[in-house]
Amino acid sequence: MKLFAKGLLLIAVPSVVELALLGVVFGTQGEASLAARRAENTQQILWQATSLVDPLLREAARVRTGIVLEDPSFIDRHAVWTEFSDRITLLARMVADNPVQLARVDRMRDAAYAWRRQAGDIADALRMGRGAPFARAAGNGLPKEIETVSGMLGEFIAEETRLDEARAAMLRETRARQQDALIFAVVGSMLIWAFTAVAFARNVGARLAALRANAGRLGEGAALAPPLSGNDEIAALDAVLHQTSARLRKADREQAALKAQLQARAADLASANEHLRQESQDNEMFIYSVSHDLRSPLVNLQGFSKELQVSCVDLRAQIDAAGLPEPEHRAMAEVLDGDIDESLRFLLQAVARAAAIIEALLRISRAGRLEYRWQRVNVARLVERVLGGLAGELAQAARIDVLELPPAWGDPAALEQIFGNLIENALRHLDTTRQGRVEIGALEASAGAGKGSGGEAGGGTGERTRTYYVRDNGVGIARAYLPKLFRAFQRLHGGESPGQGTGLALARRIAERHGGHIWVESTEGAGSTFFVALPAQPLRSA
Repeated sequence: MKLFAKGLLLIAVPSVVELALLGVVFGTQGEASLAARRAENTQQILWQATSLVDPLLREAARVRTGIVLEDPSFIDRHAVWTEFSDRITLLARMVADNPVQLARVDRMRDAAYAWRRQAGDIADALRMGRGAPFARAAGNGLPKEIETVSGMLGEFIAEETRLDEARAAMLRETRARQQDALIFAVVGSMLIWAFTAVAFARNVGARLAALRANAGRLGEGAALAPPLSGNDEIAALDAVLHQTSARLRKADREQAALKAQLQARAADLASANEHLRQESQDNEMFIYSVSHDLRSPLVNLQGFSKELQVSCVDLRAQIDAAGLPEPEHRAMAEVLDGDIDESLRFLLQAVARAAAIIEALLRISRAGRLEYRWQRVNVARLVERVLGGLAGELAQAARIDVLELPPAWGDPAALEQIFGNLIENALRHLDTTRQGRVEIGALEASAGAGKGSGGEAGGGTGERTRTYYVRDNGVGIARAYLPKLFRAFQRLHGGESPGQGTGLALARRIAERHGGHIWVESTEGAGSTFFVALPAQPLRSA
C-alpha cells in the first residue's frame, strides 16, 4: 500500500469516529438548548401571569370609590383595559402550545370582560343618578368575575410552576447528558488518535526511522542497512539512497584515480614551468650578454671603418698629387672610388644594422626585467604625448582621429611604448595611393572583439578590462603573414618596411606583463586594426 493511501486510511478512521461523537454531542446540545428555551419560556409566562390581575384589582377599587362618591369618572379607565388586553393576549400566545392553559386564559379573558361590562353599567347608572342600588354592594368583597379571574390565575400559575420544575429538572438532566457526551467525545477522540499515532509509529514511523538511519550512514560514508521491503514511497527513497551510495563509492574510486592523475600532471606542469622559467631566464641573460659583448667589436668596426674611409680619401689625394701616368692614375682611382668605397659603404651599413639589432635585443631583454610603477594612467594624455613626439614626416602622413580614451591601470612608460609602436606601425604602412587615416579609440564597455585574424586570442571589455584599438586604412597584412606578426625580427612586406621588426613583439611582451593581450584584424589592401586589452582596475598581483 502506498504511503498516501496509508495516510488517508489513518486519517479517515479517526475522522469517522469523531464525526459520530460530534453527532452525539450536537444532539445533546440541541436537546439542552430546547430545554433551556422551554425553561426560560416558563419563567416569562409566570412573570406575565403574576402581574395579570393587578389592573383588574385597581379597576375594582376605582369602581367602589365611584359608587361611594357617586362619581362615574373613577370608572372605566381605558388605559387599564388596554394594559390588561395586551398582557392577556401575550400570555395566550406564550401558552398556545398548551391547550389546558390556553383554555384557562380564555376563561380569565371572558370573566374580565364580563366585569368590564358590569363596571360600564355601574358608570352609566351613576351618570343617571341611580347609584343607590349599588351602594350596598360597594362594601362587600371582590366581584365574582374578578374572583373567577383570580381563581383561574391561581390554577394557571400552579400548573406553570409544576411545568417549570419539570422543565428545570429536564434541563439539568439534559445538561448532564451533554457534559457526559462531551467528555466521552473528548476522551474517545484522544483514544482514537492515540491508537492512530501508535499504529503510525509502529508502521510508518519505524520505516522512516530506518530511512533516516540509512541517510545518516550515507552522510558519514558508512555501509547502509539492508533495503526496506514494500512498494511505498519510503521503500523507493531507501532504494534511491542505496543507488546513491553505490554511485558515491564509484565516484570516490574515480576521484582517487583522477586525483592521482592530477597530481602527476601538476608535478609535470611544475617541472615544465620551472624548465620554461629557467630557459626564459637563460634566454634573457643570453640576449643581454650577447648584445652587450657585441657592442665593443661593433664600435671598433665602426671606428676603424671610418678611419679606413678617411685614409682612402688621403690616399686619393696623394695619388692625385703624385703625377702618375694616366693609365696608372685611372686604375688606382677606379680601385679607390669603386671597389674600396663601395665595400666601406656596405661595411658601415652592416655595422649600423647590427647596432640597431643589438639595441632591439636589449629593449626586449629589458622589457621582461623592468620593475613597473603601477598607477592609473591617463591614456588620452599618453597618446597625446606619443603624437607630439612623432617625426615630421610621420605626423603629416595621415589624418589622425583620437576618440574618447578611458584610463587604464599600468606603468605609464610601458604603455607609452605600446601605443607608440602601434601608431608608428600604422603610419609606416599607409597606402600611398589614397589619403591616409588613423583612428585611435576604445571599445564600449558592453562591446568585445572575437578571435582576431592574426590567430591571437581576442578579448572584450568587462568590469576589470578595457580594450583599446588603433585602426588604419593602409596596405593591410597578408593572411599568410598574420601568425608570425608578433614575433621578433619579422618585418612587414619583406625588406621594404623600415625598422628591425621588434616593435610589435615588444608591445605584445609589455601587454602580457600587464595581464592583458594584443591581437590584430586585417584585410589586405583595406587596412588593419590592432587591439590591446589592458586592466582597468588594479591587479591583485600588482
